[in-house]
Amino acid sequence: MLLGLIRHGLTDWNVLGRIQGQSDIPLNEEGRKQARLLGARLQEEPYQWDAVVTSGLSRARETGEIIASLLGIELLQPDVRLNERSFGQVEGLTQAERESKWGADWHLLELGQESEEAMRRRGLEFLQAVWEENRDRNLLVVSHGAFLAQLFTALYEDKHTERIGNLSLTILERQDIEWSPVLYNCTKHLL
Repeated sequence: MLLGLIRHGLTDWNVLGRIQGQSDIPLNEEGRKQARLLGARLQEEPYQWDAVVTSGLSRARETGEIIASLLGIELLQPDVRLNERSFGQVEGLTQAERESKWGADWHLLELGQESEEAMRRRGLEFLQAVWEENRDRNLLVVSHGAFLAQLFTALYEDKHTERIGNLSLTILERQDIEWSPVLYNCTKHLL
């Protein structure tokens, strides 16, 4: 089984450096273009994809709709386990605004955000469920940067720590008991 893990396309809040979290911010035109570029890349590569599943947030859903349409594959119902981290009071703020309000160590404070451990747990729950229910299918999964970063930490500890780029593609393969990375955080289709 292959899983293609994709971060959604660019939004206006990404451009401004605002934390989106579970705020439902739509793709911008550049984000839609990025999704089309990845869809075109996937049409040319040898991997066979059977369906797309996304988080419930519109930026991920629209990214998945564009890719599924280009590939002519099924778009499954959204899975809330793929939603971005809830950032509580921090959502909508830029780095400068966060630091002005709470200081440089704002991320260490309890500001209503979901814990990293909880994100890792729901990411691993999603992977186990997808393995149990779809072993005979290769799925594209459209989610979010902070969520994917925590999922990779849960799977590989500190082996993969670079920032997850918008419309990046990571491919994991599972044959027996573990998910092995085939490709990590690749954005060559955007160059």
